[in-house]
Amino acid sequence: QVQLVESGGGLVQAGGSLRLSCAASGRAFSAYAMGWFRQAPGKEREFVARIARSYSSTYADSVKGRFTITRDNAKNTLYLQMNSLKPEDTAVYYCAADPNPMRLLASIRYTTTYDYWGQGTQVTVSS
Repeated sequence: QVQLVESGGGLVQAGGSLRLSCAASGRAFSAYAMGWFRQAPGKEREFVARIARSYSSTYADSVKGRFTITRDNAKNTLYLQMNSLKPEDTAVYYCAADPNPMRLLASIRYTTTYDYWGQGTQVTVSS
């Protein structure tokens, strides 16, 4: 089992940047594939990015080229660097852990693929 705590959210103007962090504790962080999701008011939680144990990464089309997911296994921390932010990026951002490294690419965008979740951090982008 792993516990996840996000931080780094806040209010930023369009075009600005933020870096989110997700601190993990419990079972070995390096054993998990990790993901970022977000949920805007009135909308379903949606996939943002995923990083495998091998450090390979996958992104939603809406953030590709603007967001970067990284991990530091020595610090048990997941990051999401968000650049060129847009008002439509406004949401609560969640990190999540998947203990199964052998996932079909089609499944990594579903919330049910991930067993552990943080409490979320609010990101608000003003126009």
